[in-house]
Amino acid sequence: MVLLAQISDLHLDGSARATARARRVVDYLDGLQRPVDALLVTGDLADHGAEAEYEEVAQLFATVPVPVLLCPGNHDVRGPYRKALLGEEPTGGPINRRHTVGGVDILMVDGTVPGRGHGFLDDETVGWIRDHLRDEMPTLIALHHPPAPMHEPFIDGILLHEPDRLAALVRDRPQVIAVLAGHAHTACATTFAGKPLIVAPAVTFALRMAWEGGSLDNWAQPPGVAFHVVEDDRITTHFRVA
Repeated sequence: MVLLAQISDLHLDGSARATARARRVVDYLDGLQRPVDALLVTGDLADHGAEAEYEEVAQLFATVPVPVLLCPGNHDVRGPYRKALLGEEPTGGPINRRHTVGGVDILMVDGTVPGRGHGFLDDETVGWIRDHLRDEMPTLIALHHPPAPMHEPFIDGILLHEPDRLAALVRDRPQVIAVLAGHAHTACATTFAGKPLIVAPAVTFALRMAWEGGSLDNWAQPPGVAFHVVEDDRITTHFRVA
């Protein structure tokens, strides 16, 4: 059994509010009776993509005693992200990484489009995913933008465009257990290409659905966490507030 925590959409911007909410989540995870095996962070780490914001991200996760696996979101900027978080040259290509945790491959995928709100898997990233899918390894694919409708008009306008490019990679591959995403600021579960699609809640603020009434943004709801239990070829997810 592999236990993973997933958080998303920290939007760190140097403000006391954003910092406090992110720290609240890290402290909550640190206090678990059984530590998770890894922490996944599915994008929008920074709010403006500034190098100082990524320095704050690095400081936030510096004391986390388990692997922290990251991918960028539409608010992130690849150059400063690479420099401050990865210690790499601040180039602009997609940031894709494969990690193996307890016998599970986790592909952290960059589906962002620089300067735009929606997502798209370019040819380089499609090829990277294909090359890193190992037949013998249970695999999770994590990216920022959900590839299926969330039934909220604003979010649905900035989802992953041309999701069939991803569907073609996962539909007939039994080693792919699930697709994980963020971006929508609401905990959500559905299916995509015959696989579970699980969307983590946000750290910074929650999204209200139209049937709930009120404003779109819910700034009062506590930050959320998704816990994924991976056992053989099955994933079970529990959502919590920190």
